[in-house]
Amino acid sequence: MTSRQFPATRMRRMRRDDFSRRMMRENTLTPADLIWPVFVLEGEGQREAVPSMPGVERLSLDLLIEEAREARDLGIPVLALFPVVEPSLKSELAEESYSASGLIQRSVRELKRAVPEIGIMTDVALDPYTSHGQDGILDSEGYVLNDRTVETLIKQALSHAEAGADIIAPSDMMDGRIGAIRQVLEKEQLHNTRIMAYSAKYASSYYGPFRDAVGSASNLGRADKATYQMDPANGDEALHEAALDLAEGADMVMVKPGMPYLDVVRRVRDELRVPTFAYQVSGEYAMHMAAFDNGWLDADAVMLESLMCFKRAGADGILTYFAKRAARLLADGSDNT
Repeated sequence: MTSRQFPATRMRRMRRDDFSRRMMRENTLTPADLIWPVFVLEGEGQREAVPSMPGVERLSLDLLIEEAREARDLGIPVLALFPVVEPSLKSELAEESYSASGLIQRSVRELKRAVPEIGIMTDVALDPYTSHGQDGILDSEGYVLNDRTVETLIKQALSHAEAGADIIAPSDMMDGRIGAIRQVLEKEQLHNTRIMAYSAKYASSYYGPFRDAVGSASNLGRADKATYQMDPANGDEALHEAALDLAEGADMVMVKPGMPYLDVVRRVRDELRVPTFAYQVSGEYAMHMAAFDNGWLDADAVMLESLMCFKRAGADGILTYFAKRAARLLADGSDNT
C-alpha cells in the first residue's frame, strides 16, 4: 500500500459531502442481493405468527403467492421455501419429504405458475419430516447414517426439481450428497436446476427460532447435530467442505450462520472465487428484533448496516428474513452505508 502522509492526505476530505462519499463507496446493497426465506403451511387463508421471530409468519400457499408477487415487484430475485409439516406426516424415514403431492412440491408448482418471474429455492433436508428432528436416517444407536440418508435426499431433490424448483439447496451436511444429486439431475435431463450447497453449515446455537418456525424443535429435544454440522471452532474445514461441494457439481456455496462467521465468508470468497452466499439466520434476526422492539437500536439503519456487512465480507447474496423490509427501504432510496 502506498505511503500517504498528513497533511498532504486528509482522509476526511472525501467524507466531507454525500456526493463524494457515494463516489468512493466500495460496496452497494440492492434488492437483487437478497433472498427471502419463507415458511409455508397447509390450508387457505392461514397466517401464523412465529413468536420467537417477531414479524415473521407461517403462511398458507394462497397468501404466500401474494407475498411472492410483492417480492417480485420489490426486485427480490428468489424466495427460499421451508415447510411446516403436519406432525402426522413425520416419520422415522421421512417418506413425506419426496412425495410428489407434498407441501413443498405443490407450493413450487403453484408459485412458478402464479409468479414465474421469481426464482424458487427449496431446502433439501429431512429434519422437517423426521419424527426425531434430525437431518437424516438413524441407526439403532441414534447416529445419522450418511449414505442411507443420501439415498432419501436424492429422491427429495429430484421431486423438487421435477416440480419446477429453480435452485435446490441441500442443507443436511451429509458427505457426498451434492455429487449424488447432481448425477441424478443430469440423468433426468434437469441440467439447468441449480444447486446452492450449504457447504459450511455450523453446529450453531443460533438456529433455535427457525426450529420453532418449522416445528422441529420439539422433535429434536435436547439432541444436537454435532456429528454432521461443522464445529464453530473450525475455519480451514469450511474451505475443504466448499471445495468438495464445488467439485461434485454445486453452482454456489453458502456459509451459515452469517454475521458471526463473516471471516469464513471472506475466506471462501477469496480462496475459491465462486458465487458465495450467507444466511442471516433466525437467531441473528431475533436478536436484532429484540433490540429494535426495545428501542435500543435504530431498526432501519442497523438492519441495512448488518446486510452491508455481508457484502463487504464478500457475499454475493444474503438469505435474510429482513429481505422485504430492506427492499422497501432500498426502493425508497434510503442510504445504504
